[in-house]
Amino acid sequence: MLERERLIELVVAVSSVLLMLGVMASIGTNYGGDDGILTPDGAQLLVGAIIGFVFLLTIIGIALAFVLNDPEDGLESDDDNVETDTPDAV
Repeated sequence: MLERERLIELVVAVSSVLLMLGVMASIGTNYGGDDGILTPDGAQLLVGAIIGFVFLLTIIGIALAFVLNDPEDGLESDDDNVETDTPDAV
């Protein structure tokens, strides 16, 4: 069985990809010509959808990094608990 964090990441990733595919299909259906060529307005919308998808995945990645950050992983920096292995130089 998958861990809880991996399951959350999987669901978020699959749902965002399905959302992108749905947006692309909708643009193709509404702005595609009879010969299968996208109109200039549809092409601009498609480029905008791709840019929006990149931004969406960036925001999702940052949000998941904060939400799924476990204090036991050692990813947090705590200035009070910093230990150094080097001896004091004189």
